[in-house]
Amino acid sequence: MTETHWPIAKEGIPFLILPFLVAVLAFGMGWWIPASLAVLAILFIAFFFRNPRRSIPAQHNAILSPADGKIIYVGECTEDRLLKQRALKVSIFMSVFDVHLNRAPVAGRVLERNYHPGRFLVASREKSSLLNEQNALILETEDRFKVLLIQIAGFIARRIVCYAKAGDSVKRGEIFGLIRFGSRVDLYLPTDVKPLVSVGQHVKGGESIIGCRP
Repeated sequence: MTETHWPIAKEGIPFLILPFLVAVLAFGMGWWIPASLAVLAILFIAFFFRNPRRSIPAQHNAILSPADGKIIYVGECTEDRLLKQRALKVSIFMSVFDVHLNRAPVAGRVLERNYHPGRFLVASREKSSLLNEQNALILETEDRFKVLLIQIAGFIARRIVCYAKAGDSVKRGEIFGLIRFGSRVDLYLPTDVKPLVSVGQHVKGGESIIGCRP
């Protein structure tokens, strides 16, 4: 995968076309209220699909946050669907005000990509991890360190985008997808990883350190 930095994610461009045309027409006709509403819509869409630059930490054993948002769960669990083992689970809830691009927490190869259709419960609820529409990636580093990352659709989100596919190589902090309009990302790590985040903390994708490898 290769990454080109644009200030707005390409998936947001189609959403900008209609309000832009409405704004041009309304301003041309002197319809100030519709024109102002169209401009507000353009600003919101640009804000939602924004792609800010991130400073990727140089610490080689750092595991980065895959998403912007609030930590809503940190703890050990049994991941019996894909990894089939005990894991450290870190869940991140993305509100409509957070950046919605998702980034690779480690550098490595995509071993598996697994899409599962489902419901659209509020993403902050724990049941959403099992019941909502989701897309899972298993990443493996050069030294066989495995990470499971799951993009989960939320109550408003109705589209999960993932550029990565099985066999692709990703860089640490590289953008691999996004989820539209409020959602969640669950990260499953080996139990010997030391977590460096706590519930309630706000993190930035590709910049905040979730934990450190031994």
